[in-house]
Amino acid sequence: MARNKFDVDETLESPFDLGHLKRAFGYIGRHKYIMLLALCLSVVASVTGLFVPKITQWVLDDAVPNKDMALLARLAIMFVGILLISIVFTVIRSRMMAHVSQEIIYDIRKDLFAHLQRLPFSYYDSRPAGKILVRVINYVNSVSDILSNGIINSILEIINVLFIIVFMYATEPTLATIVIAGLPVFVTIIVLLKPRQRRAWQNQSNKNSNYNAYLAESIDGVRVSQLFARQDVNCTIMQRLAAACRKAWLRAIYISNSVWLSSELITQVVFTLMYFAGVYWLGGSIVSYGVILAMGQYVSRFWQPITNLANIYNSFVNNLAYLERIFETMDEPVVVDDHPGAQALPDIDGQVDFNDVTFGYEEGQTVLSHMNLHVNAGESIALVGPTGAGKSTVVNLLCRFYNLVGGSITLHGEDGKDYDISEVTLHSLRTQLGIMLQDSFIFSGTILDNIRYGRLDATEEEVRQAAKIVRADEFISEMPQGYQTTVNERGSSLSQGQRQLVSFARTLLSDPRILILDEATSSIDTKTEKLLQDGLQAMLKGRTSFIIAHRLSTIKNCDRILYISDHGILEAGSHDELMAKHGAYWELYTAQAREQGMMTA
Repeated sequence: MARNKFDVDETLESPFDLGHLKRAFGYIGRHKYIMLLALCLSVVASVTGLFVPKITQWVLDDAVPNKDMALLARLAIMFVGILLISIVFTVIRSRMMAHVSQEIIYDIRKDLFAHLQRLPFSYYDSRPAGKILVRVINYVNSVSDILSNGIINSILEIINVLFIIVFMYATEPTLATIVIAGLPVFVTIIVLLKPRQRRAWQNQSNKNSNYNAYLAESIDGVRVSQLFARQDVNCTIMQRLAAACRKAWLRAIYISNSVWLSSELITQVVFTLMYFAGVYWLGGSIVSYGVILAMGQYVSRFWQPITNLANIYNSFVNNLAYLERIFETMDEPVVVDDHPGAQALPDIDGQVDFNDVTFGYEEGQTVLSHMNLHVNAGESIALVGPTGAGKSTVVNLLCRFYNLVGGSITLHGEDGKDYDISEVTLHSLRTQLGIMLQDSFIFSGTILDNIRYGRLDATEEEVRQAAKIVRADEFISEMPQGYQTTVNERGSSLSQGQRQLVSFARTLLSDPRILILDEATSSIDTKTEKLLQDGLQAMLKGRTSFIIAHRLSTIKNCDRILYISDHGILEAGSHDELMAKHGAYWELYTAQAREQGMMTA
């Protein structure tokens, strides 16, 4: 899992290919008509502006020498008209492209977030949240402009170059040939720099991703850092990552600026040669003052779009790495998904069967091997055993957070049929399961919204009843705005025990047929837990339940206790039956009882 470390650079799965561009153009194509209109406005404004050098030529060669005031007035009116057209059309075009740019950002964000919602737990297990966030936020923002304005500007500048060449040759063919002679040199430089640019910006993308990953991790774990006085060490690590990010960025900028520098040098050389030739031929039948000044303006206009194209190219190459990261994320396979032809799971009665189930998180590392288990409807099952033995794995597989390596898990429907969970839709499966995890995640918003997170149509009274059953109503009612009290992200304004009680209420309100409690009372004090027992019994009544608990005293009354070890079920039975065996469960229970000073026979 090396890519899970913040200081390990990610490697692209494949080199950039035209398929990425084709997909990018798919987002652009949704706005092709408004972009085409914007392009037309830009072309009209740009081509109209190309008459300004000709106006200069006519003024110097015709209007001024002949003292033709009427012609001078017409040329002045034409000049003002060109300026107005250019300003108005440019403003309209800018507003249109700003709209398109934001639409493209919206489309990519929507598709990327929707895909992230479907990716399996294994994807998030192997990547820091910061590296995912930087793709959704920074990279999407970076590529949006190049996919909208970049495309339009590229086409516009190419059109500009073609029209300027036409105008230059119409003005003076010999000088025009001198001007465009530097173009092949410039193209050669770009071709030579392209591979180095792409590698440099990929490296900068990696370093930026590492920086953001560590930043997100540090913010999330700031309490632990302060507890262990790790601030100085953390600052040292951050400085190292920031320095690497700075170095990579400067390297990439250095290479990118070489393109701009080449453009500027070639422009100045061409300027010099053109003016030298123009002055040399001045006074003859070839060149006039008006022609030299007009060609000087055309040279500036000719190399300006060339420079703009180089800058657009720079930006495009810079953003290729970001585009690759975005599409790499979108291409991440959704390995846990509805199979073709998957049907909705009908109402189930709670019976569960594990049939020869084999599973491992990584190839060659088996957690469960050929496990068989039959659970009757309404039966309460406790899962105990050493850390890492597979207790949580059992319930994760039931929820189909991971795909089985072998075997099957079936649920019994109220229609009398058995349904393989791999052949039903995930939505219909998980809506009939209630899951209460050890890490009770609280979303930013009101407590009311958090409790009805999985059942949006629940009334406030139904929410309150669920909270009362799990003994959460008392502390919620004492809060400033009661159920309308706003809590921060991850519920930092609540104690850990309060967060778990809110999660209990949320799970109960969803009214599941199968209830899963994974260390659900680990953060609740003993006094509150005793009060909660009545509520728990209410939750468990009539439901099949799987309970993972660290405090074994809380699962003594379960119908069956399964001791998970050695890749499967080592022991199974009621509390009294397992205690009578004097086996693994007896050893675990008696050891814990001694620690708590409550040894029982």
